[in-house]
Amino acid sequence: MTYRLFEGKEHASIYQKYRFPAPDEVKNIILQYLDEKKGQPHELAVDLGCGTGQNSRLLAPHFEEVVGIDISECQLEEAKAVQGYPNVKYRKGTAEELPFADGSVDLLAAASAAHWFDQSRFLAEASRVLKPRGCIALVGYATYTSFYYQNCGEQLRHIYEEVKQLLRPHSSRAVDLCDSKLSELYSAIPFPDKERIESIRVKSLIKVRHLVGFIESWSMFQAYRKTDHQAAHDLLLNTQRRCLEEMGVTCPDTEIEWELEYYCVLASKPQ
Repeated sequence: MTYRLFEGKEHASIYQKYRFPAPDEVKNIILQYLDEKKGQPHELAVDLGCGTGQNSRLLAPHFEEVVGIDISECQLEEAKAVQGYPNVKYRKGTAEELPFADGSVDLLAAASAAHWFDQSRFLAEASRVLKPRGCIALVGYATYTSFYYQNCGEQLRHIYEEVKQLLRPHSSRAVDLCDSKLSELYSAIPFPDKERIESIRVKSLIKVRHLVGFIESWSMFQAYRKTDHQAAHDLLLNTQRRCLEEMGVTCPDTEIEWELEYYCVLASKPQ
């Protein structure tokens, strides 16, 4: 099954504005794995479920060509509007039907997307299009999150977790798969050479309004908005207000340090 939850123009704009690429710590793990298993040259990387292209652009300096694939034309329009990456192209398509020749791809990557794939069809395509020793790299967020701002980090984490729990009834089995760190998909990968790095914790700064925008980009928030637009709107406003009150500030551009936990599933096709 191909999920089609991110196709609206408004959601694509939110995604472009508030989603962020995988951190350098995760990118470096992927590139080191590819170097170890396959080596140079790095010719073609394919970013599956590329959305608005954040991770396609992240990979661009390391490959001769990067192709971002997504089912949503609105997402791809946002991606194509970002200039300055001449070796990045975008094509409409799915992870289950890839427009590449057999044995032509060095890296199949997906960031916060693989939980939406039809596992068996995706893995069949991966086996077909990857070069010998070519690699799969699937990245996602784990459930762990911490916040650091003066003495109210725990209060901010509590607000964030409250929002997640409120939205959880509007989630899907695919999101549950993501929360399991792709355990089912990892088990199903037919390549004997595979590993799952379950905890890569990275600290960064985020503005309060961008944190709220990140929440707005979640699929379960978008599902909630479809059931009650006003309540969803109020949830965002109240979340921002509560965070600012706990911090004792009024400016939504105030930055918080937060720590996200990523996981990464890696696999290399046999020779």
